[in-house]
Amino acid sequence: MSQPLLDKLKAFKVIPVIQINNVERAVPLAKTLVENGLPVAEVTFRTEGAAEAIRRMREAYPEMCIGAGTVLNAEQVDRAKAAGAEFIVAPGLNPNTVRYCQQQNIPMVPGVNNPSQIEQALELGLTFLKFFPAEASGGINMIKALLAPYVDVSMMPTGGIGKANVRDYLAIDRVVCCGGTWMVSPALIESADWDGIGRLVHEAVELVNQ
Repeated sequence: MSQPLLDKLKAFKVIPVIQINNVERAVPLAKTLVENGLPVAEVTFRTEGAAEAIRRMREAYPEMCIGAGTVLNAEQVDRAKAAGAEFIVAPGLNPNTVRYCQQQNIPMVPGVNNPSQIEQALELGLTFLKFFPAEASGGINMIKALLAPYVDVSMMPTGGIGKANVRDYLAIDRVVCCGGTWMVSPALIESADWDGIGRLVHEAVELVNQ
C-alpha cells in the first residue's frame, strides 16, 4: 500500500465499515460522514448494491477515501475498482485475490489472525494487514503478541470494536486504524437516521482524537 494512502488511514484512525442494502442511501450517508469529519468508508460487498453505492459516493464526493470490503474474488475486485474504490479489503488471505489486486495495481488489505497467515502475507509483499475478527481472535493481547515478532507489519483491527475499546486498540504501536460499524449500523442506514449517524460519527471522531 502506498505511503500517502496509509498516512490518510492513519489520520482517520477509525474506518466506518458500511453495509448498504439500498443504494439510495449511499450519497446521504457519504454526506453525513464528510460533514461530521470522517470522509472515509469501507463499503462491504455483502450486498448487491455495493459497487453502485461506491460509484455514487465517488461521484458525489470525489475527495472521499473509499475502499471496498468483503472482496472475495477477482470479479469483485474488477467491479470495486471500476466503481471508484481506491483500496480492497478482504476478511481472509486469498493469495489469488492478492496477486490479482497487485496485477491491477490496487492496494489490498487481507484479513489475518495468526502467524502463518502473516508470513503468507509477507511472502506476497504485504505489510499492512487487517486483524480480523479482532475481538473473537483474542483482541488486544493477541494483536500485541502477533506484532511482536513481525516488526515490519502494521494492522487495521476490525470486528467487535466499538466506543468502549477503540482507543485501547489505537494505543498499540503499529495499529494504523480500526474498522468499525458502531457509528454506521445497518439499522440506522436503513432508517435514514442521518442525524443519529452524524452524532455518532462526530462522537467517534472526538473519541479517537482525544
